[in-house]
Amino acid sequence: MRSCYQVLRGLQLVFTLLLLAAQPALGAEELVTTARYASGEAVPYILDSASATPRYVVILFPGGSGVMDPRMQDGKLVYGLRGNFLIRSRPYLVDKEFATVATNTTTSEERVQALLDDIQRRYPQAKVYVMGTSNGTYATLRLAEYLSGRVAGVIHTSSLNAISQFDSRKYKNRQLIVSHVDDVCHATRHSASKDAAERYGTDFIAMQGGISVGEYCEAFSHHGYNGIERETIEKIKDWIRKGG
Repeated sequence: MRSCYQVLRGLQLVFTLLLLAAQPALGAEELVTTARYASGEAVPYILDSASATPRYVVILFPGGSGVMDPRMQDGKLVYGLRGNFLIRSRPYLVDKEFATVATNTTTSEERVQALLDDIQRRYPQAKVYVMGTSNGTYATLRLAEYLSGRVAGVIHTSSLNAISQFDSRKYKNRQLIVSHVDDVCHATRHSASKDAAERYGTDFIAMQGGISVGEYCEAFSHHGYNGIERETIEKIKDWIRKGG
């Protein structure tokens, strides 16, 4: 007989699949391969835009492995981490003002610069923000100094505990920390995000509510803002707009 644990895991999987199916459909996703290293190697990303002239472009660094590997396969665009908070929440980000660039999370300055150069060529008037979640904040924290004079701001959501020592005052651009008050993942404690905001005066959004499903550190728990994706993204967009 199957153990209670196996039954529970099975139910969690079914519920997760239902949640993914219930997510709003995203418009046309475009695989872009014009971002290049100096060697000529492509840095592929998924562009989602509802306008030819967005005011803001947000580069998304997903959590988990951080590896989306977007590519064409049998004539279809395929990529990983579809359930990640940032990746599944793109429909709430994209509008006439906002476009998103979804790609592998990275700490490589060369890779990030290739993305920035390509976005600049495509949308020369747009302000660029970088947003990471969970393990993706390892990259946003590591790249903070490099990005300081290169992007309008950086957003750290469900940040790793190292955020508690992150002095945002050292950087020229805007910095935002977002956390769920009930995030009990051992690696991304809400208290660490709150401490950083209080200690260094970093802009801070504390979210509440939603539905927690599965493991504490996974995408459909409070850690991933499950059930409050729209509200969370709208607050982030409001913060971005306030920067002009």
